[in-house]
Amino acid sequence: MEPQLGLHELLHVFSFLEARDLLRAAQVDKVWNEVSRTKELWRQLCLRRWSSYKAPQMTLGTQTWKEYYLCRSELEFRMESGRPEKDFICKAIAGHNGDIDELAYISTNECRFDGQEKSVVCTVSSDSTVRAWDVQEGTEIWSSPLQPAALVNLAAYPRLQLVVTVDKQGLIKTWKAENGREWASFSLPTSSSALQACDHPETPFLLVASAEGVMYTLTVPQLQLLSWTSVFPSSPTSLLCSPDGQWVFASTQDSDLGPKVFYTQSLLCVLEDEPPVSSTLPVLLTSRACWAPDKTARLMVMHRNSDNMRLAITTYELGTKQSQKGVDAVVQQIASFLLPDNMMPPHLMKGHGSQVVLLVSGLELVLFTIQGLQLAAFQDHQKPITSMTRAESSRLPSTSLCESTCGIRKISFLSSRAAITCLGAPTDGPGNCSQFPPLYL
Repeated sequence: MEPQLGLHELLHVFSFLEARDLLRAAQVDKVWNEVSRTKELWRQLCLRRWSSYKAPQMTLGTQTWKEYYLCRSELEFRMESGRPEKDFICKAIAGHNGDIDELAYISTNECRFDGQEKSVVCTVSSDSTVRAWDVQEGTEIWSSPLQPAALVNLAAYPRLQLVVTVDKQGLIKTWKAENGREWASFSLPTSSSALQACDHPETPFLLVASAEGVMYTLTVPQLQLLSWTSVFPSSPTSLLCSPDGQWVFASTQDSDLGPKVFYTQSLLCVLEDEPPVSSTLPVLLTSRACWAPDKTARLMVMHRNSDNMRLAITTYELGTKQSQKGVDAVVQQIASFLLPDNMMPPHLMKGHGSQVVLLVSGLELVLFTIQGLQLAAFQDHQKPITSMTRAESSRLPSTSLCESTCGIRKISFLSSRAAITCLGAPTDGPGNCSQFPPLYL
């Protein structure tokens, strides 16, 4: 009988193998399979292949080193092997006569490339129009009449087939998504600093922040006023509604005033002489924030750390509890990490799943876990990225939309039903699609 290697000896031998050989070794027998799945083997493979990752950063949470290695290897393979007209399609769209300021999906299923249903987006521009586009064909579906002032923001309710716009003077309008007809309007006393659609299944509503720091709650589509509250007096306010519509995050950028979270039920059903249910987060100098789309109330906030020297991202879980006075907001911190010293301050931030945050800094898109592990970094744009949105459906596992000043471009990855749409000024023309390699998230 031939002598067999012990577990320690097998582990030593396997440490010299590459990933493909380890996967083959796992098929020999039960012992080899067990040894080939050892965490330390895959950790060393990760550090060997991506040497820029330091051991203290590799906090994977629920993800194993093997899963991370295989996932990232597949992503890099797809990026390198993408073939124009076979693995992806690139189209250019032009129509606006000014800069595009915002984009939103109005299709109920968002991105679809199976030919069974249109994928439709809406855009607003400094040319004072709102327009709808067929993403697959790259064609304009409808355009609004010329508005009194440049349109600066956009919100969409795909389930209601409704689009909401606001111009630079604070005039809000609702539009029917199927034909672009105007439905209702509401005028703010000042210009708007934020517009947020909250498509709650029972009571959809619209949140608007004015440049004077007042938050308005309006019905849709009629745009009737439900309530208003002063959030940050005389300060432009940003708003972010949670995926389930139960919470709204309000902040004023780079201020000593801590950001706030509001329980939206208290904004819809206002009690006399009682302020809305809210809580102030224990962070200062907030610059960005986003919600985790796969969690109902998980909030990620970018802010300066305690000595104001470095940027940090802190993740909170929100909830409510009953008290003698009624309902109180409960905020619990679940994770926090510092951004790398050599990273430029991100100007865009989006959540992905429940554990990942996407950051845009100049030309670069970077993915981190909420514990601080850098998963990937992409530098595929030729000009600075100016906007980003995330889309998912049952037929599209994961999609990212990035807006840059390169003109409107759509890349559809036929093998995985993924797509990227890039929007910007139409002056550059179609451009060279080969400059935009595939990006899989």
